[in-house]
Amino acid sequence: MRSVDIFHLFIWMICLTTFCGIFATTELPTTRTTVAKKKDFNDIESKFALRTPEEVDEDNCYLVPGQEHTVNQCNFNHTSKTFVVIHGWTVTGMYESWVPKLVGALYKREPYSNVVVVDWLARSQQHYPVSAEYTKFVGQDVATFIDWIDEKFNYPVDNIHILGYSLGAHAAGVAGSLTNKKVNRITGLDPAGPTFEYAENDVTLSPDDAEFVDVLHTYTRGSPDRSIGIQKPVGHIDIYPNGGSFQPGCNIGEALRLIAEKGFADMDQLVKCSHERSIHLFIDSLLYEEKSSMAYRCNSKEAFDKGLCLSCRKNRCNTLGYKVNKVRGKRSSKMFLKTRAQMPFKVFHYQVKVHFSGQKDLTVTNQPLLISLYGTKGESENIAIALPEISTNKTFSFLVYIEQDIGELLMLKIKWEKDSYFSWSNWFTTYSYNIRKIRVKSGEYQKKLIFCSKEGNHASLIRGKNSVEFVKCNQHSFTKKKALM
Repeated sequence: MRSVDIFHLFIWMICLTTFCGIFATTELPTTRTTVAKKKDFNDIESKFALRTPEEVDEDNCYLVPGQEHTVNQCNFNHTSKTFVVIHGWTVTGMYESWVPKLVGALYKREPYSNVVVVDWLARSQQHYPVSAEYTKFVGQDVATFIDWIDEKFNYPVDNIHILGYSLGAHAAGVAGSLTNKKVNRITGLDPAGPTFEYAENDVTLSPDDAEFVDVLHTYTRGSPDRSIGIQKPVGHIDIYPNGGSFQPGCNIGEALRLIAEKGFADMDQLVKCSHERSIHLFIDSLLYEEKSSMAYRCNSKEAFDKGLCLSCRKNRCNTLGYKVNKVRGKRSSKMFLKTRAQMPFKVFHYQVKVHFSGQKDLTVTNQPLLISLYGTKGESENIAIALPEISTNKTFSFLVYIEQDIGELLMLKIKWEKDSYFSWSNWFTTYSYNIRKIRVKSGEYQKKLIFCSKEGNHASLIRGKNSVEFVKCNQHSFTKKKALM
């Protein structure tokens, strides 16, 4: 077994025993009852704290359903948006550090809004299966709260945006399914997977729960119902950053650093790294409006990694996070993108298509290439790409993504590196292909360009030798050549 696989197995075991408590001895009901909304305010256990921009980390004022004076007391803004934030399962019974960060980012983007944090800490610190069952009751509480401010104060539900993380995403779904009028939007931030992957829609987040439901999936690693985050689409738009399974920066190097500095006590932080990335991606969309990340509709992660899905035609691309375009189709749109390891998370995507030719048939596998891109605003050099296969007289497509905006692409270089392992054939065989032109499509700019060899008719890409250069073709000459054919 590879060391990386052992590491992931190790992390998963830690998750099961210390972070999730998924397989605790507590038994779940064998059947799920239909969720019904509460009518008595006295039955509500969840608390609704209206936080302020000045004190984003403190619950100083509570909106209490049935007690009208609390609305004025807390300075609830009746003419602005309301964000309802629902946290997830917790080990400590305390709010996690992301809560004030999200509250602060919401106020920074919408200064006059209401940001209400739903406190269900007492229920969320139980064994995971118990807390998972409690999400139904939390959803009932939230629905009752929303109906109350709608009926008593004529507050429009079209101004309500619920954000739920992990178990909180499913509580948000239950709430949306029970309100008298559909709320405007629910954002699911890596909805929890265990006990929900195969559950019915009435207890999970689903597209029917709001006028628009968008979902970020950031930790779907493992088999269904064993994955920390739910794998199946549960919204109108389901976005899977970096394939949704594992996020940049949440790696073995970070694990070793945590162990060295703090021992095993904080290993749950590593497990939460990818899970919690969903929140930070949304925060990123609030703080970096001018650097919005773009996601692209695709049937699979594998197709996206080949660069085959960078089209924006017919709503095939969308903005991740707060300014998402509210597209509601007959079925969920699965969308993918790459990101950086830290804020701002935005990257720029390119599809590169290369046709390899040669005088003799040659097929090689797992080949390392270095791609360098040069544009009107800058350059990005030596981007490592591993092609699963290269064959003579075949065209291959792959995805390249870079962290900075280099503007309009002017030139690119390709270098074929030597294999990392030693082979006697390297001494006696020259591996090479001819490349006449390269097609590049920019996802963010939606431009298609053709690049020709700087050397003339074609360039010879030789393993272990210098890089070869390609510049924008003379489109007129290409048109002329086609006419002569």
